[in-house]
Amino acid sequence: MGIGNDLRRVVRGRVLVAGDEGFDGARTPWNVAVEQRVSAVVEVVDAADVAAVVEYAAKFGVAVSVQGTGHGASAAADGTVLVRTGGLADIAVDAGARTARVGAGVQWGALSERTAPYGLAGAVGSSPVVGVTGYTLGGGLGWFARSRGFAANAVRAAEVVLADGTRMRVTAESDPELFWALRGGGGDFAVVTGLEFELFETGPLYGGRMLWDAERAAEVFAAFREATAEADERLSIWVTLVRFPPFPQVPEPLRGRIMIAVDVVGVEGITGPLHRFEAIPGAVLDNRRPLEVTELGGICMEPTAPSPARVRAELLTDFSPHVTDVLLGTAMAGAADAPGPERSIAPLALVQVRQLGGALYRPRADAGAAGGIREPYLLSMLGPAPTPDHAAAVAERQRSITAALHSHVSGRKPLTYLDAGDSAAQAFSPDTLTRLRSIKRRYNEQGTVRSSFPFAI
Repeated sequence: MGIGNDLRRVVRGRVLVAGDEGFDGARTPWNVAVEQRVSAVVEVVDAADVAAVVEYAAKFGVAVSVQGTGHGASAAADGTVLVRTGGLADIAVDAGARTARVGAGVQWGALSERTAPYGLAGAVGSSPVVGVTGYTLGGGLGWFARSRGFAANAVRAAEVVLADGTRMRVTAESDPELFWALRGGGGDFAVVTGLEFELFETGPLYGGRMLWDAERAAEVFAAFREATAEADERLSIWVTLVRFPPFPQVPEPLRGRIMIAVDVVGVEGITGPLHRFEAIPGAVLDNRRPLEVTELGGICMEPTAPSPARVRAELLTDFSPHVTDVLLGTAMAGAADAPGPERSIAPLALVQVRQLGGALYRPRADAGAAGGIREPYLLSMLGPAPTPDHAAAVAERQRSITAALHSHVSGRKPLTYLDAGDSAAQAFSPDTLTRLRSIKRRYNEQGTVRSSFPFAI
């Protein structure tokens, strides 16, 4: 009997193995640049299905990987039984208690639609199609991180399946160590099937995007440096150099064009620092306005369809003129500057710097494994990777920028920003890493549950 038939006997959800129609699509993550050579895919319909898969895996010595969307996929899934949690899509909002309970397949856009009528929100990220659970297990750095800290710190309970197939509800009272690890330590300890977390009143929101041609980049970066030095923590400002791809869905005037965008979200009345951007002439777009919670996912205009990409992130210790010079001088240099066959490769499509600080700088006493961040800025660099040649060119450009910024990067990376070649150890302090490894030995010593970036123990 094959693994597919074995699994079909113990779960109600669809099971797919190599040769089955739909297998290749089911094993492909949102980041289609990642090739996941899994042994089977199980599209679970409930937590009982998850428990059955994990119990089977523990019995026969195979590993289980778990994905809602696959934004953070890696080659670590190779050889595993891939559990797809899209069927765990239940949402329950308790407006009186200001809490939500979501299944592991829920995406941020769907949750925001449910909380918005009450004037409430979770610690939403920049994309409506990112999974709430994966984002939160990895910490969660979104629009409200400066005012509320990591999304993981809002978690009040997690419904999990342990590495032996046991189901349990984990809280600070029932198991403080596992609870701490799940709040920002990733998915290497148990399979999370549901999360319960705090919501908060947003108040009147204001935000949007301002866009200029790249020739204004130096001015925009200077304004960004000044504005972030004085911004209230209820205001988040992100600046992005973006090269629009030459795709049919991109308007003709923007195809191949390099622009610089400033994306902002804040509470009305504390947006004074934005006047520095308003003084820069030549804006080709300024759609700032009062916002609903449901509109936050559209500000950055991030793609909502699967695509191949390589991402590298670094935490910046400052945003000095030297950092600006490096980004302007190397970040968006294009394929037209390259000789020979590399002329067809445009290394980076996006270089973004997010303002951090605020609540991230002073974590709560009850913070989980995500802890806090001392660095004031997050740099992320994304390039299209439809072929190995493209991926190699993107990685080299990212490496060269990081090398040029060596005295301005701390070496730590947020867990949800890790990419091929990165290690989970890069996301944590030595003491936190030691504690996380101890918890993994207790709950998942055999590695039956395997995250995208597993801890070595």
